[in-house]
Order: sequence, then structure tokens, then C-alpha cells
Amino acid sequence: MALADVKTADIVTEPITLTASAAEAVRGLLQQRQVEDHALRVFIQGGGCSGFQYGMALEPSPRENDFVLEQHGVRVVVDEVSMGYLRGANIDYVNDVMASGFKIENPNATSACGCGHSFRTDGQDAPEHAHDAGCGC
Repeated sequence: MALADVKTADIVTEPITLTASAAEAVRGLLQQRQVEDHALRVFIQGGGCSGFQYGMALEPSPRENDFVLEQHGVRVVVDEVSMGYLRGANIDYVNDVMASGFKIENPNATSACGCGHSFRTDGQDAPEHAHDAGCGC
């Protein structure tokens, strides 16, 4: 089955990588909020100081046409538009003296702001579902 043909409830394992550390952080959030059956939604939206910004949310079920990935026992859902910007990305969780949180390394980003939450790609317009929310850095 081609990646473009994957729809809700189909499992894909490679377009985005979730590290073991990130999966552990997601499981902790799911347990803390008592929603162990939810998935991590990863998306992009217009805004931030570089044009696009990353977003994450916990959701009970995928939407129609979502890509569904499962890595390290955590389900990740990504809408079709966001997948175009996130394909090949690595999602990690860092916890050090300076900061802690999710970090996305995106091979599609041609530039990023200093905080790493906002990015730009070459020749791509903001997605239709985007809104300007600012990145806060």
C-alpha cells in the first residue's frame, strides 16, 4: 500500500520518527491526564516568526484521512497537509538544565527561529487550516 493511500486506522511506521524518550514523555502525559487510549496529534499551522509552527495535542481517535503511526507503543496521528511538511521529521523529548520539552528535527525546514518552534520551507504557502498564533520567542 502506497503512503498516499493510507487512511484512518492504517498503520505506517516510517514517515515520522518518534524517539523512545519522546514516547516515554507522551505515555507519561497520557497517564497523568488519565487518557491512556488517546494518540498524540502532531500538526503544523501558519504563524510563528518563521511562517509555520509545530503543534501537538492528545486526541481520542484519528480523523478521516489521518496518517496513523505507531512507534514505541505510542500512536501518532498526522493530517494529510501536515504530513507534507513533516515527512522525515524526528520527534524527540529533551530534558536538560536549559529546558525540557519536545524537539522536532525537520528535514523539510529550510530555516527556523531561535526557539525551534517555528520554521520555513522553500516555495510552500501556509496550509488552509492555518492561523497566525505567534511563536512566543
